Amino acid sequence: MSLRSSATLTRRERQIMDALFEAGEASARDIHAALPDPPSYSSVRAQLTIMVEKGHATFRQEGARYIYAPAQPVSNARESAIRRLVKTFFGGSTGQAVSALLGMQANELQPEELDELERLIQRERARRG
Repeated sequence: MSLRSSATLTRRERQIMDALFEAGEASARDIHAALPDPPSYSSVRAQLTIMVEKGHATFRQEGARYIYAPAQPVSNARESAIRRLVKTFFGGSTGQAVSALLGMQANELQPEELDELERLIQRERARRG
């Protein structure tokens, strides 16, 4: 099954994917330890098997252990998560989402981050003519 046809993750699958993206790759035991209020270790292993079948995760064998990794690069997952966030909480408005982020983080932005944001805005204005 392709990743696109099974793009919706359950809450637990999302938690597992978060752990995988944070670690890059991990064993079932590592993932189990990283989960909030984790189910049994056997449940985590079963969930990982399902996620591999769905195309969300991959694995390689290292001795007797399976080492799991996300099936897609973090950049793809990041874009998907942001699209979902913008659609759900900001009615699809990128401007409202950026405004909220800037309001939360304005005092923490470094000058080079502000410069990069300005360059991105100028590039988008130029693209639109």
